[in-house]
This record gives sequence, C-alpha cells and structure tokens, in this order.
Amino acid sequence: MIFKRPFLKLLVLISIATLYGCSSSPDDEEILLQNRSESALYEQAKQSMSQGNFNVASNILSALDSRFPFGPHSHQVQLDLIYSYYKIGKTDEALATIDRFVRLNPNHSDVDYALYMRGLTNLDADKNLFQELVGIDRSDRDPSRSRQAFDDFRRLINKFPDSKYAADAKKRMVFIKDRLAKYEIEIARFYMRREAYVAAANRGRYVLEYYPDSSEIQQALEIMVECYDQLELEELKKNALKTLRLNFPNSNYAS
Repeated sequence: MIFKRPFLKLLVLISIATLYGCSSSPDDEEILLQNRSESALYEQAKQSMSQGNFNVASNILSALDSRFPFGPHSHQVQLDLIYSYYKIGKTDEALATIDRFVRLNPNHSDVDYALYMRGLTNLDADKNLFQELVGIDRSDRDPSRSRQAFDDFRRLINKFPDSKYAADAKKRMVFIKDRLAKYEIEIARFYMRREAYVAAANRGRYVLEYYPDSSEIQQALEIMVECYDQLELEELKKNALKTLRLNFPNSNYAS
C-alpha cells in the first residue's frame, strides 16, 4: 500500500507518541521521587530534559516546586517547569506557572524569558498539528489564543526592548498579524456567501485599519469593492477601487 506523505507523517507521529507513552510508568516515577534530595531530583530533571523526556521532567520539577518552594534551585525549577509544560502541550499549567513566576519575581533577570514563553505557549495552543499535517487550512478558527500571544509579545517588547527575545517576538507578531487578518477575510467571505454585504465590507475595512501591513490587504479591498457594488454604494466602491488600482494594479477587480 502506498501512503501519501501527510498520512505517513501522521503514522510516524502516532508511533512516536506510543513509544513515549510506554517509556515510563507511574510506579517508576513514584520510586524516582521518593527519598531524594533537592539537588539529586533537580539533576534527574535536567537529565530527563536533555533526553527530551519532558513528561518525566515536568513531574519531577512539579514535585520539586511543591517540596522546596524556597530552595536554591527554586527559580530555575519554575523556569524549567514552564518549558517542560510548553513542550508537552500543557497550556493551562504553563500559563499558571508563568503568571505565578512573574507575579512573585517582578524584578528577576528572567522575567523577559517568562513573558516570551507566555507568548509561545498561547501561540502553540492556537495550532492543530493533525490539521496542518493533512493540509487543512483552518484560518477561520477562533484566533483568541493568537490575539493573546500578540499581546504577550507586545508586553515583552514594551517592557524589555533590549531583551534577547525581542527580535524573535517581533517576527512572531508579524506572523500573528497575518493570521488574524486571514481570519477576518474568512469571516468576510462567510458573510458574502450569505449576502450579508454590510458585515462583509466592514470586515474588509477592519483589515485595512488594523492590519495594514498584512498580506491580506488586496483581498480586503476586493471584498470591499464587491460588497459596495452589491449595495450600490457607488462613492464607497469608487474609493475602494481607486486604492486597489493604486496598490494592486494586477488585481482582476482593478481592470
């Protein structure tokens, strides 16, 4: 049997997930955590992280965080726990740990890292691995996590403009803008299919106002031209068409 590439990737991922799921048992982890010193447990957590076993690492780090909240490794334990939760997709736990760290350690040298991880965590929660593998475009799904990630990265840049994470945060904000603009376009097209042209035109105008540097500007203008034409709003159509011709002369609507 010949498998198409996306489904082959899917099978590989499922196999890997199965292997990792069998790599350790709750009993093994319980034995590991019993009667160990803080330093020994932390070394074990670091070893698990270096091996990519973030599930085990998160369990050890969580136990460390509970048993030794003021120990010499406490701050680094929390930061490693944030990363481990992020790697295994425990979004709520990661965000709760981040918020607690920032609240209790507002002047810590790694607060910028915590804010950066907050953005990454929210952005990652907005993805669907299996949909991406099979090539399904879901730009119409609820972008609330993307909006939160955008705010997280903006907060990082505003508070720590010289942070080593600032440059990457800016790049991700550009990506998120495109994601949010695509969402507005998809909703606009949904309204057009239902002949709700006022609502559709408003979505197009929203993209122009709030995401002027996104890749969806041409589509937003084309939607506005078509909707204003359907609504017989000639002056608004004329203005949208003029802007479209000026910026996208090769558009089918511009001819």
